[in-house]
Amino acid sequence: MRRFTPLFLAAFALFSAGCEKKSQPTPADTGPQGQATQPAPTGGTPPASETLLLGEVSSLTGSQASFGVSTQRGVEMAIKEANAAGGVKGKKIAVRVYDNQSKPEEAAQAATRLVTQDKVLAIIGDVASSNSLAMADKAQAAQVPMVSPASTNPAVTQKGDYIFRVCFIDPFQGFVMAKFARENLKLDRVAILQDNKSAYSIGLAEVFAQKFAEMGGKVLATESFAQGDTDFRAQLTAIKKTKPQGIYVPGYYNDVGLIARQARELGLTVPMMGGDGWDSDKLFELAGNALDGSYFSNHYSPQNPDPRVQKFIADYKAAYGNTPDALAALGYDAARVVIAAMEKSKDLTGPSIREAIAQTKDFPGVAGTITLDENRNAVKSAAILKVGDGKAEFVTTVNP
Repeated sequence: MRRFTPLFLAAFALFSAGCEKKSQPTPADTGPQGQATQPAPTGGTPPASETLLLGEVSSLTGSQASFGVSTQRGVEMAIKEANAAGGVKGKKIAVRVYDNQSKPEEAAQAATRLVTQDKVLAIIGDVASSNSLAMADKAQAAQVPMVSPASTNPAVTQKGDYIFRVCFIDPFQGFVMAKFARENLKLDRVAILQDNKSAYSIGLAEVFAQKFAEMGGKVLATESFAQGDTDFRAQLTAIKKTKPQGIYVPGYYNDVGLIARQARELGLTVPMMGGDGWDSDKLFELAGNALDGSYFSNHYSPQNPDPRVQKFIADYKAAYGNTPDALAALGYDAARVVIAAMEKSKDLTGPSIREAIAQTKDFPGVAGTITLDENRNAVKSAAILKVGDGKAEFVTTVNP
């Protein structure tokens, strides 16, 4: 069950009471000592307020709520740590959070509000590539830097030079699993089940199919579903007839859990493979043991012995009571990259912050060391995790 801070709930109630439309994105401010924050101007004018305001757009409700809540918590941790260390240029930092309800149209509205009304210095978000694509045009047009924690579709940063990410991209992630399937699992024949309404899922599926074929494997069938479907038996029956050795399912945890159960009910016992969209404790609740022996690529593993990673995990557990997933780690890293850039920038205008973010190199993130390339994408390794007994165990790392 999601847990929100009292400040978030209070801000939510106040905002909801003043809204005329229920569909409006829901804001919450996280600021120093929980105090209310004032919007800070962007563009060419440095903020006059004593508080520097960032924006965040996350899926706090809807089908991707697990992603959004984890990301929001990671961002919140980074803000609190920065303020405890003195803030940026002598000023405290606050973040205004909007819930996009896991919908691209709501994400676009939230981004518009952040840049036109709240006048934030930078935006953090979202996880789902479809949502980030909807936001990116708004941030780019306003010259407000936007850093996505985990949107892996290549098109996101192609929206413009103010759009960044701290995660690897789908071509790398698709390559990683294709290579693992061929070299480690020794698979020759696979099938693909993709979400045809998700830019994330389609991107991963295309690259996986291409790379798997280039490595000598054969894709026997490609079936599709749409996010929110609950019956996948027709697609799985068609896949079963091709007798694959494995099935690549580059979807989100809420769909994958149901797909796995129905596959096992139909007698499909081959391993499934996926991407970072699987990463949620909810996956194990939905799938039970149906995914045991399956694999997915991810951004980090809590089993990493790096002291920096273990400190983050300990601090997160102390604050929220559970082990952080990759989305929490990436939210934390995205906020820290933005904060570090603000500290280094010559002033707090959009162009200056953008330039400082673009210069990020060898940044010590908890989800891997981050260097941004000329396309504003993070160059970093990927982890392969194996599902079993209600958890994901680290298997290996695949480097760029």
